[in-house]
Amino acid sequence: MKHVIFHIDVNSAFLSWEAVYRIHHLGSRTDLRNEVSAVGGDMSKRHGIILAKSIPAKKYRIQTGESIVEAKQKCPHLKLVPPNYELYDRCSKAFMEILRQYSPDVEQYSIDEAFVDMTGTRRLWGEPVDAANHIREQIRDELGFTVNVGISENKLLAKMASDFLKPDRVHTLWREEIPYKMWPLPVSDLFFVGKATARKLTGSGIKTIGDLAHSDPAFLRSLLKKHGEVIWGFANGMDVSPVQTAAPDNKGYGNSTTIAFDIVDASTARLVLLGLAETVSARLRAANVRVEVIAVGIRFFDLRYVSHQMTLGNATNITAELHHYACVLFDELWDGTPIRHLGIHTSRIKDGWDMRQMNLFDTTDYEKLEKMDAAVDSIRRRFGKDSVMRAAFLGSRVDHLSGGISREKRTVDYSRVEIE
Repeated sequence: MKHVIFHIDVNSAFLSWEAVYRIHHLGSRTDLRNEVSAVGGDMSKRHGIILAKSIPAKKYRIQTGESIVEAKQKCPHLKLVPPNYELYDRCSKAFMEILRQYSPDVEQYSIDEAFVDMTGTRRLWGEPVDAANHIREQIRDELGFTVNVGISENKLLAKMASDFLKPDRVHTLWREEIPYKMWPLPVSDLFFVGKATARKLTGSGIKTIGDLAHSDPAFLRSLLKKHGEVIWGFANGMDVSPVQTAAPDNKGYGNSTTIAFDIVDASTARLVLLGLAETVSARLRAANVRVEVIAVGIRFFDLRYVSHQMTLGNATNITAELHHYACVLFDELWDGTPIRHLGIHTSRIKDGWDMRQMNLFDTTDYEKLEKMDAAVDSIRRRFGKDSVMRAAFLGSRVDHLSGGISREKRTVDYSRVEIE
């Protein structure tokens, strides 16, 4: 039986979700999707980048990930709206719930896209294109936003197909369609080909995906090592990865934050690291895992980045322990240069059993620390994340739960936003 895989991608997700919410819940008379608009962070807090843009904004060459300053230089009248991740999370869940009505095999690839294995569903939903249009129309009618659906026999080709002409379209890319639908595209359009790889390929005369598909794999390996063979396979439509309904286990846990001001003293930096240790360790405990490796990363005011890691004597998920070792790494790493961004990252994941090697000279009561963390987690789950705060954060500009999605991005006070 021929495999049938859908890749379903929300068109301009954050902007679409914001537009739909404003129209249907706030009475907006204008649709952000039809204006030169974008969702962007707060420049005053140094989160000033474009998170999503409208299709009309594309003609000004505004790109996701660029700074708001750069975007405004390209288009001074660009309309910016603040991000609202709580809204986006609700929209994403509603989107996934509809997809699961059509198949039990749904792999959420990101907040706004998913793969769906539709193999063997013809008797339920008809031919693949008909089923895809049914899904597309249901999402548009029930949730108010549009999606693109790519159809093929594997995930790679389905994803490539969904990136064809937008918005609100269904495209197929069966293996027999590769020569005239995919090969003429620029090599930079191929999944897994970044800017640096594209430069190397075009510099070697490989300008289209077709050029790449017909290149000598040995030459590509000499140019790009193992990555060259991988993208050669992709250019020829090869992909054997299955749709994974269950998310794979995390290989690492981490969090980082861009601080609204430059940090110039170690005590403030250690406070930020404590906030990061709080959020990272809470995630570890929620997943019932411990970590053996911890790393600290620093981005300075001039955007230089340095990092340092160490292997712990015992795997842990205790907040105080993670913070202690993060501070040890920080002290070894920091040279006094003003800091813009700090991060804690962990790896070498172990299960939640405490197999601590005893040390006669270590008098720390780890059992007491674990019970304290468990109590704090329980209180925060029941009464909210801000219900318990360490005294060190009182009166400080540092968030006691640092990292991840910053507070100003989690929700929006629409009473302070002009809705047109």
